[in-house]
Amino acid sequence: MIRSIATVQALLFVAGDEGLSLEQISSLLEIARPAASQMIEELTEKLADDDMSGLEIIKTANAYKIVTKEEFEKVIKQYAVSPYAAQISNAAMETLAIIAYKQPVTRLDIEQIRGVQCSGALQKLLLRDLIEEAGRLESPGRPKLYRTTKYFMDYFGLDNLAELPDAQELFALGEEEAEQLFSDNEELFEKWQKN
Repeated sequence: MIRSIATVQALLFVAGDEGLSLEQISSLLEIARPAASQMIEELTEKLADDDMSGLEIIKTANAYKIVTKEEFEKVIKQYAVSPYAAQISNAAMETLAIIAYKQPVTRLDIEQIRGVQCSGALQKLLLRDLIEEAGRLESPGRPKLYRTTKYFMDYFGLDNLAELPDAQELFALGEEEAEQLFSDNEELFEKWQKN
């Protein structure tokens, strides 16, 4: 296994807004906590000193995260409201649809349905205020829950979630995918089966 600060950077990037604890990094790299801590410290210093990088490492209460440097906040916000960001990518739209139909939902739930990681799509949707954090799931790791926002309702011209179109109209679902998507809503699953 490759054990380098580049590996730590890659892991933090993939972890997205959830970040990783020192224990998780240590476990994933199969190294002692002091060695993992040293690698995080080296990466933090390297990114902080690198004028060619727009990224930095921050430590929250119990996790390390890779984020954009504060000095780029203004241009990132400009991008978020610009015509360049107006189009929602297919990946973000799929992620948003899953959140809309299964909310509140964790990132892992979304990734299990989509079959690919979704932290980038989640960050874009959060930045555009289409989704928001809805607390944390009471399970190991306490993952964040996501739900749609009032702006989501306005953006799509909905008064309530019952006005969402049938999922079958949005994407072709097989029986297994539909069961997974509607596992928390038997009424919607039965409606999908009838169509």
